Amino acid sequence: MHPALWISKTGLDAKQRDISVISNNLANASTIGFKKSRAVFEDLLYQNINQPGGRSSQNSELPNGLMLGAGTKVVATQKSFTQGNMITTEGSLDVMIQGHGFFEVLMPDGTTSYSRNGQFTTDSEGNMVTSGAGYQIQPNIVIPEDAQSITISQDGEVSVRLPGQVDQAVVGQLTVTNFVNPAGLEPVGQNLFTATAASGDPVQGIPVLEGRGILVQGALETSNVNVTE
Repeated sequence: MHPALWISKTGLDAKQRDISVISNNLANASTIGFKKSRAVFEDLLYQNINQPGGRSSQNSELPNGLMLGAGTKVVATQKSFTQGNMITTEGSLDVMIQGHGFFEVLMPDGTTSYSRNGQFTTDSEGNMVTSGAGYQIQPNIVIPEDAQSITISQDGEVSVRLPGQVDQAVVGQLTVTNFVNPAGLEPVGQNLFTATAASGDPVQGIPVLEGRGILVQGALETSNVNVTE
């Protein structure tokens, strides 16, 4: 293949991947807690025909040189963890993280995943679970069947009002997990991420403390995709 055609092909291939990334962003513009990605481009090796600074004669040197590029490629897709907008739902088990951090989710195989999606519900045993797949939130929180109301404070304390009781009873504590490099998390679908060597170890703790976000009950975080960009 002629070198010029090959260079053009690398540009087309890279642009196709870029369009795929953009298409996925747009497809998830209404997905709660979704974080947009961008394609990272890098130029390929150069053929140095004349080195910059090389001698063009005994008394002069080349100011620029002659270097022919070999094209481009997509070397990474980078997640943007900027905050999405807040929408009010008034759902007692809808919880938004305002600031940094993720909810911990227990997977069926015993591993842990992480999510910004705070749409929770309860299963048949009263466990707080994700509203989609029904995965348990960690630490596990059980909502009594006869709970008349549920309150989740900004620092994650979960309390309920039970029949015949004046004071609310604390039933659990929501935590928030931070990472040194959240861009290093691996997206696995279902609004979930898994930790990798690039993300660093998960650091779980009480919301508000040590740079973690606060929790807002009755609200959710929208996708951070801007369809007008």
